[in-house]
Amino acid sequence: MGPGLKNRQAQTAARCKEHLRATYRAQSALVEEFIIEIEGVEPAVDPAKWGQFTDPSRSIDTMLKRLDSRFNQWLNGDV
Repeated sequence: MGPGLKNRQAQTAARCKEHLRATYRAQSALVEEFIIEIEGVEPAVDPAKWGQFTDPSRSIDTMLKRLDSRFNQWLNGDV
């Protein structure tokens, strides 16, 4: 895996986590639990897991909509 791919995966992970933390501030404990469920815990954290929310066009809006949808499903126990 090249450094460009690792960098892009890290950027996607950071953007997703930042979005969740900003959008759902009142549910911060649940957001952190969701983040751990997606990427795992140390030392096995895998930022590539956030790639499931991306699409071929690399649209940030689409990625964040998918992330919000998945988080809300998770909150409601639908996942």
